[in-house]
Amino acid sequence: MLASVAMKASAADIALICGSLPEVELGISWGDRPTFKVPTGGRGRGFVIYRAPGKTAIDPVTGKMFDDLLVIAVPNEEMKASLVQDPHSPFFTIDHFSGYNAVLVQQSRLGEIEREELAEILIEAWACKAPKRLVNKYFADQRSQAPPAE
Repeated sequence: MLASVAMKASAADIALICGSLPEVELGISWGDRPTFKVPTGGRGRGFVIYRAPGKTAIDPVTGKMFDDLLVIAVPNEEMKASLVQDPHSPFFTIDHFSGYNAVLVQQSRLGEIEREELAEILIEAWACKAPKRLVNKYFADQRSQAPPAE
């Protein structure tokens, strides 16, 4: 049996994974910020946002504003807590996002997780913003394409 080799995530994976999901477009939100939205068109809701540097997100090590942050939607507070509670995880939150179902991650730290984990997180982000009919169809299609269990 061949062992699969886990690949580390990278910033380039964001566009590849998000772009592979149904009815996703790269648009603009928060004024001028690139944002992956679902569904396409005027009703699109952002699930991954490239956040501008701001004084609410300061690197505790350098004292400078983070300049490579992504805001990733999560379905609920429990998911948010599970992603940010591990001090070794690249995911975190700030006071500015208190009560908002999203986590932050520096693009430069994505290599600390596996690409498969990033894909799961981005699919969850997409699913919590996408129309229910689209989510149901996507997951039904995924189940029908899965290889049979041995």
